[in-house]
Amino acid sequence: MVAAVSKALLIMAVVMFSSRVYADPDALQDICVADLTSVVCEIQTAVKVNGYACKSNVTADDFFFAGIANPGATNNSVGSLVTGANVQKIPGLNTLGVSLARIDYAPGGLNPPHTHPRATELVFVLEGELDVGFITTANVLIAKSIKKGDVFAFPKGLVHYQKNNGKVPAAVLSAFNSQLPGTQSIAATLFAAAPPVPDNVLTKAFQVGTKEVQKIKSRFAPK
Repeated sequence: MVAAVSKALLIMAVVMFSSRVYADPDALQDICVADLTSVVCEIQTAVKVNGYACKSNVTADDFFFAGIANPGATNNSVGSLVTGANVQKIPGLNTLGVSLARIDYAPGGLNPPHTHPRATELVFVLEGELDVGFITTANVLIAKSIKKGDVFAFPKGLVHYQKNNGKVPAAVLSAFNSQLPGTQSIAATLFAAAPPVPDNVLTKAFQVGTKEVQKIKSRFAPK
């Protein structure tokens, strides 16, 4: 009997540890509308939780956001704009493990190489055409040209990009399996960190001189 119980416990442990790991934990209640004052950005203060604490005064507006209905302004240095519809915009998404974003691209616009450390991304092309791709950990580029109505997936944590090489604006709707997928832009992360990444680290990593590193850093300095 003891042997049978031990075997059953071992099997359960193997199943638990080998089961699929999701981007966000499963919810343990119907709703947990985020109290956005419980944390500041991603630095937890008084309330120590993975996500946001629940608030009690829930309204329908906690589950509503109209911010991705219209194109965003793309008159910036990269020619693209990401408008997130995550838990910080829709508090009702707290603990639900999903979010959206709209990305608009000017002709020639780029969503620079970046990663989402907490989510896989699925894009649906609303307008225009894009060249997209991601790089595996074996440094293999998986790339494709996509057009209106197409869908493309970017695996969790892998570096990826989208580029509008067309002559007209483009837009996509992105879905994530996380309430707050996070974004790390490769260039900004390395050249605009505070405090800064030491020049001698970047010169050795990119095999360039200090002047080149400082020039790039100046491009990312606050205006």
